[in-house]
Amino acid sequence: MQSHEIDYRILGEDIQMVEIELDPQETVIAEAGAMLYMEEGITFAAKMGDGTNPKAGLFDKLVAAGSRIITGESLFLTHFTNQGYGKRRVAFAAPYPGTIIPLDLREMKGKIIVQKDAFLCAAMGTKVSITFNRKLGAGFFGGEGFILQTLEGDGKAFIHAGGTVIERTLQNETLRVDTGCIVGFEPQITYSIEQAGSLRSMVFGGEGIFLATLRGTGKVWLQSMPIGKLISKFVALSGNPRKEGGAGLLGKILEG
Repeated sequence: MQSHEIDYRILGEDIQMVEIELDPQETVIAEAGAMLYMEEGITFAAKMGDGTNPKAGLFDKLVAAGSRIITGESLFLTHFTNQGYGKRRVAFAAPYPGTIIPLDLREMKGKIIVQKDAFLCAAMGTKVSITFNRKLGAGFFGGEGFILQTLEGDGKAFIHAGGTVIERTLQNETLRVDTGCIVGFEPQITYSIEQAGSLRSMVFGGEGIFLATLRGTGKVWLQSMPIGKLISKFVALSGNPRKEGGAGLLGKILEG
Protein backbone atom coordinates (compact mmCIF):
# COMPACT_ATOMS: atom_id res chain seq x y z
CA MET A 1 0.00 0.00 0.00
CA GLN A 2 1.50 3.33 -1.05
CA SER A 3 1.74 5.80 1.81
CA HIS A 4 -0.07 9.12 1.77
CA GLU A 5 2.07 12.18 1.09
CA ILE A 6 2.03 14.45 4.13
CA ASP A 7 3.71 17.74 4.99
CA TYR A 8 4.85 18.55 8.49
CA ARG A 9 6.72 20.89 10.78
CA ILE A 10 8.25 20.21 14.19
CA LEU A 11 7.72 22.86 16.86
CA GLY A 12 9.51 23.39 20.16
CA GLU A 13 12.96 22.69 21.52
CA ASP A 14 13.01 20.50 24.65
CA ILE A 15 9.37 19.41 24.61
CA GLN A 16 8.44 19.05 20.96
CA MET A 17 5.31 18.50 18.90
CA VAL A 18 4.79 17.70 15.23
CA GLU A 19 2.11 19.41 13.15
CA ILE A 20 0.89 17.41 10.15
CA GLU A 21 -0.76 19.10 7.16
CA LEU A 22 -3.27 16.88 5.35
CA ASP A 23 -4.78 17.36 1.92
CA PRO A 24 -8.42 16.28 1.45
CA GLN A 25 -8.83 12.52 2.12
CA GLU A 26 -5.29 12.12 3.42
CA THR A 27 -4.84 10.18 6.66
CA VAL A 28 -2.23 9.97 9.39
CA ILE A 29 -2.13 7.19 12.00
CA ALA A 30 -1.00 7.76 15.58
CA GLU A 31 -0.69 6.13 18.96
CA ALA A 32 -3.81 6.55 21.08
CA GLY A 33 -3.68 9.72 23.15
CA ALA A 34 -0.94 11.41 21.12
CA MET A 35 -3.17 14.03 19.47
CA LEU A 36 -2.66 17.60 20.71
CA TYR A 37 -5.10 19.49 18.48
CA MET A 38 -6.85 19.20 15.13
CA GLU A 39 -8.56 21.68 12.85
CA GLU A 40 -12.16 21.61 11.68
CA GLY A 41 -12.74 19.09 8.92
CA ILE A 42 -10.53 16.37 10.41
CA THR A 43 -12.27 13.26 11.71
CA PHE A 44 -10.73 10.44 13.71
CA ALA A 45 -11.48 6.80 14.38
CA ALA A 46 -9.84 4.23 16.66
CA LYS A 47 -9.08 1.05 14.72
CA MET A 48 -7.42 -2.28 15.39
CA GLY A 49 -4.47 -2.05 13.06
CA ASP A 50 -2.62 0.43 10.89
CA GLY A 51 -4.89 0.11 7.85
CA THR A 52 -2.29 -1.42 5.53
CA ASN A 53 -4.32 -4.61 5.17
CA PRO A 54 -7.99 -3.63 4.80
CA LYS A 55 -8.92 -7.23 3.89
CA ALA A 56 -7.57 -8.64 7.15
CA GLY A 57 -10.05 -10.83 8.97
CA LEU A 58 -11.10 -10.51 12.58
CA PHE A 59 -8.63 -13.18 13.72
CA ASP A 60 -5.66 -11.39 12.12
CA LYS A 61 -6.73 -8.11 13.71
CA LEU A 62 -7.05 -9.76 17.11
CA VAL A 63 -3.58 -11.30 16.82
CA ALA A 64 -2.08 -7.92 15.94
CA ALA A 65 -3.99 -6.23 18.74
CA GLY A 66 -2.91 -8.92 21.19
CA SER A 67 0.75 -8.33 20.43
CA ARG A 68 0.27 -4.63 21.18
CA ILE A 69 -1.34 -5.45 24.53
CA ILE A 70 1.61 -7.69 25.45
CA THR A 71 4.00 -4.80 24.87
CA GLY A 72 1.92 -2.42 26.99
CA GLU A 73 0.67 -0.37 24.03
CA SER A 74 -2.94 0.61 23.40
CA LEU A 75 -5.17 -1.94 21.70
CA PHE A 76 -6.00 0.61 18.97
CA LEU A 77 -4.27 3.04 16.64
CA THR A 78 -6.10 6.27 15.85
CA HIS A 79 -6.67 7.27 12.20
CA PHE A 80 -7.04 11.01 11.48
CA THR A 81 -8.49 11.89 8.05
CA ASN A 82 -9.07 15.26 6.41
CA GLN A 83 -12.70 15.17 5.30
CA GLY A 84 -12.75 18.88 4.45
CA TYR A 85 -12.21 20.72 1.16
CA GLY A 86 -8.87 22.38 1.87
CA LYS A 87 -5.68 21.67 3.74
CA ARG A 88 -6.19 20.91 7.45
CA ARG A 89 -3.73 20.38 10.29
CA VAL A 90 -3.48 17.95 13.18
CA ALA A 91 -0.71 17.97 15.79
CA PHE A 92 0.79 15.28 18.00
CA ALA A 93 2.98 15.50 21.09
CA ALA A 94 5.14 12.95 22.89
CA PRO A 95 4.04 11.85 26.40
CA TYR A 96 7.29 13.02 28.03
CA PRO A 97 10.02 15.65 27.39
CA GLY A 98 12.33 14.91 24.52
CA THR A 99 12.84 15.04 20.78
CA ILE A 100 10.73 14.04 17.79
CA ILE A 101 12.64 12.41 14.93
CA PRO A 102 11.19 12.60 11.39
CA LEU A 103 12.00 9.58 9.22
CA ASP A 104 11.51 9.15 5.49
CA LEU A 105 11.07 5.40 5.13
CA ARG A 106 11.64 5.60 1.38
CA GLU A 107 15.21 6.76 2.05
CA MET A 108 15.70 3.87 4.48
CA LYS A 109 14.78 1.17 2.00
CA GLY A 110 11.30 0.96 3.46
CA LYS A 111 12.02 -0.32 6.95
CA ILE A 112 13.32 0.71 10.38
CA ILE A 113 13.33 -0.94 13.81
CA VAL A 114 12.51 1.15 16.90
CA GLN A 115 11.92 0.68 20.61
CA LYS A 116 8.39 -0.46 21.47
CA ASP A 117 7.30 2.93 22.84
CA ALA A 118 9.10 5.15 20.32
CA PHE A 119 6.42 5.30 17.59
CA LEU A 120 4.37 8.52 17.60
CA CYS A 121 2.61 8.84 14.22
CA ALA A 122 3.04 8.12 10.50
CA ALA A 123 1.46 8.59 7.10
CA MET A 124 -1.35 6.20 6.24
CA GLY A 125 0.20 3.21 4.47
CA THR A 126 2.89 2.69 7.10
CA LYS A 127 2.85 -0.81 8.58
CA VAL A 128 3.42 -0.92 12.34
CA SER A 129 4.25 -4.36 13.73
CA ILE A 130 5.80 -5.90 16.82
CA THR A 131 9.15 -7.68 16.63
CA PHE A 132 10.48 -9.92 19.40
CA ASN A 133 14.23 -10.28 19.61
CA ARG A 134 15.00 -13.90 18.79
CA LYS A 135 18.10 -14.14 20.96
CA LEU A 136 17.40 -15.80 24.32
CA GLY A 137 19.78 -13.46 26.14
CA ALA A 138 17.85 -10.46 24.94
CA GLY A 139 14.64 -11.95 26.26
CA PHE A 140 15.93 -12.43 29.80
CA PHE A 141 18.23 -9.45 30.13
CA GLY A 142 17.42 -7.00 27.38
CA GLY A 143 14.77 -5.05 29.23
CA GLU A 144 13.38 -2.48 26.81
CA GLY A 145 15.36 -4.04 23.96
CA PHE A 146 13.54 -7.37 24.02
CA ILE A 147 10.41 -6.07 22.33
CA LEU A 148 10.84 -3.85 19.29
CA GLN A 149 8.57 -2.29 16.68
CA THR A 150 9.09 -2.44 12.93
CA LEU A 151 7.92 0.44 10.76
CA GLU A 152 7.58 -0.37 7.05
CA GLY A 153 6.46 1.73 4.11
CA ASP A 154 7.46 4.47 1.69
CA GLY A 155 6.23 7.55 3.53
CA LYS A 156 7.06 9.64 6.56
CA ALA A 157 7.03 8.36 10.13
CA PHE A 158 7.78 10.11 13.41
CA ILE A 159 9.34 8.62 16.52
CA HIS A 160 10.10 10.30 19.84
CA ALA A 161 12.91 9.93 22.37
CA GLY A 162 13.79 11.27 25.80
CA GLY A 163 16.26 14.10 26.20
CA THR A 164 18.80 14.71 23.46
CA VAL A 165 18.93 12.45 20.40
CA ILE A 166 22.23 11.30 18.94
CA GLU A 167 22.35 9.97 15.38
CA ARG A 168 25.33 7.73 14.63
CA THR A 169 26.31 6.14 11.33
CA LEU A 170 28.24 2.92 11.84
CA GLN A 171 30.72 1.86 9.17
CA ASN A 172 31.21 -1.84 9.82
CA GLU A 173 31.62 -0.92 13.49
CA THR A 174 30.44 -2.11 16.90
CA LEU A 175 28.68 0.11 19.42
CA ARG A 176 27.77 -0.99 22.96
CA VAL A 177 24.84 0.84 24.50
CA ASP A 178 22.60 0.81 27.56
CA THR A 179 19.51 -1.05 26.31
CA GLY A 180 17.18 1.75 27.35
CA CYS A 181 19.13 4.35 25.36
CA ILE A 182 18.45 2.79 21.96
CA VAL A 183 15.71 4.58 20.03
CA GLY A 184 15.99 2.84 16.66
CA PHE A 185 18.30 1.44 14.01
CA GLU A 186 18.26 0.42 10.37
CA PRO A 187 17.44 -3.28 9.79
CA GLN A 188 20.88 -4.20 8.44
CA ILE A 189 22.31 -3.48 11.90
CA THR A 190 22.52 -6.62 14.06
CA TYR A 191 21.37 -6.37 17.66
CA SER A 192 22.34 -8.58 20.60
CA ILE A 193 22.71 -8.54 24.38
CA GLU A 194 26.20 -9.20 25.77
CA GLN A 195 27.92 -9.25 29.14
CA ALA A 196 29.02 -5.79 30.24
CA GLY A 197 32.53 -6.75 31.40
CA SER A 198 34.29 -8.40 34.29
CA LEU A 199 32.40 -9.57 37.38
CA ARG A 200 33.67 -6.58 39.37
CA SER A 201 32.53 -4.16 36.65
CA MET A 202 29.11 -5.77 36.46
CA VAL A 203 28.56 -5.64 40.22
CA PHE A 204 30.11 -2.27 41.06
CA GLY A 205 30.23 -0.38 37.76
CA GLY A 206 26.67 0.88 37.93
CA GLU A 207 26.07 0.19 34.21
CA GLY A 208 24.12 -3.02 34.65
CA ILE A 209 25.07 -6.63 33.98
CA PHE A 210 24.36 -6.59 30.25
CA LEU A 211 24.64 -4.06 27.44
CA ALA A 212 23.10 -3.96 23.97
CA THR A 213 25.57 -4.44 21.13
CA LEU A 214 24.93 -2.94 17.69
CA ARG A 215 27.07 -4.13 14.79
CA GLY A 216 27.26 -3.41 11.10
CA THR A 217 26.87 -0.52 8.69
CA GLY A 218 23.93 1.86 8.98
CA LYS A 219 22.29 4.49 11.14
CA VAL A 220 21.38 4.19 14.81
CA TRP A 221 19.55 6.68 17.04
CA LEU A 222 20.23 6.97 20.77
CA GLN A 223 18.51 8.95 23.53
CA SER A 224 20.18 10.63 26.50
CA MET A 225 17.25 10.34 28.95
CA PRO A 226 15.21 7.11 28.66
CA ILE A 227 11.89 7.54 30.44
CA GLY A 228 12.39 4.21 32.24
CA LYS A 229 15.63 5.42 33.81
CA LEU A 230 13.99 8.70 34.85
CA ILE A 231 11.10 6.87 36.53
CA SER A 232 13.49 4.48 38.31
CA LYS A 233 15.43 7.42 39.73
CA PHE A 234 12.23 9.11 40.80
CA VAL A 235 10.97 5.97 42.56
CA ALA A 236 14.32 5.39 44.29
CA LEU A 237 14.44 8.93 45.66
CA SER A 238 10.77 8.86 46.67
CA GLY A 239 11.48 5.87 48.89
CA ASN A 240 14.42 7.54 50.69
CA PRO A 241 13.36 10.34 53.09
CA ARG A 242 16.98 11.44 53.53
CA LYS A 243 17.20 12.45 49.90
CA GLU A 244 15.31 15.19 48.14
CA GLY A 245 11.68 14.22 47.63
CA GLY A 246 11.09 12.37 44.40
CA ALA A 247 8.14 14.55 43.44
CA GLY A 248 10.24 17.67 43.89
CA LEU A 249 13.08 16.19 41.85
CA LEU A 250 10.77 15.16 39.02
CA GLY A 251 9.23 18.60 38.97
CA LYS A 252 12.63 20.23 38.68
CA ILE A 253 13.63 17.88 35.87
CA LEU A 254 10.46 18.60 33.90
CA GLU A 255 10.87 22.32 34.46
CA GLY A 256 14.37 22.13 33.00
